[in-house]
Amino acid sequence: MAGHSKWANIKHRKAAQDKKRAKVWTRIIKEITIAARDGGGDQESNPSLRLAIQNAKGANMPKDTMERAIKKGVGGEGANLTPVTYEGYGPNGIAIFVEAMTDNLNRTVANVRAIFTKYGGSLGTNGSLSFIFDQKGIFTIGKDSIVDKDADEMEMHFIDGGAEDIEDTEDALVVTTSFEDFGNMQKKLEEVGLEASSAEVQRIPNNTTSLDVETAQKVLTAIEKFEEDDDVTNVYHNLELTDDLMKALNE
Repeated sequence: MAGHSKWANIKHRKAAQDKKRAKVWTRIIKEITIAARDGGGDQESNPSLRLAIQNAKGANMPKDTMERAIKKGVGGEGANLTPVTYEGYGPNGIAIFVEAMTDNLNRTVANVRAIFTKYGGSLGTNGSLSFIFDQKGIFTIGKDSIVDKDADEMEMHFIDGGAEDIEDTEDALVVTTSFEDFGNMQKKLEEVGLEASSAEVQRIPNNTTSLDVETAQKVLTAIEKFEEDDDVTNVYHNLELTDDLMKALNE
């Protein structure tokens, strides 16, 4: 999965940095609440909660915010939250996969359908995009946490954990695993004393579609509308982020 950072984790936003962080925190708070609701508030005996807390730390979430989310879950306040997914095609046939967490399914599906329709797309049936997206484990490990580690030894540990790809970025290593090896990699990182700043299952497109810059920007506008919805937690698509498109977005 070499090069996944260019197009796999498609979360491009043109909003201000604090707005991005608020959206990330909202998603993680829901994850913490549901993990605590389903498995209790003890991280040691609740791996889902431990993972959510790990991601919260990576997003620089204050400790008291995490603790409030745990209390909500243990206290039953997250009882009505339900994970749900929607699949469809956006402008110019771009595949779009939406993940949401909601306490009102009617509201969420209405909002998602409205965005598809407004931007010339259509909401499909669940499973209609299964041939386009593969679920992969994506682990981001800050280089500051491995500065004193032997690089070759670390690579062997990652491979033992099920790494399919190890990408060296400017400030982190991004390790990709199969969906089935997600838990194995978590265990391996714990064994060697490493804590990923982010560890999550993402939907990676196995093929991408390239559009001209003007058309691609219209597609990204639709993507942003999905991401702005309070119930939506993740949006994935198979639009290729070409060099020309990235240049235009950064101008």
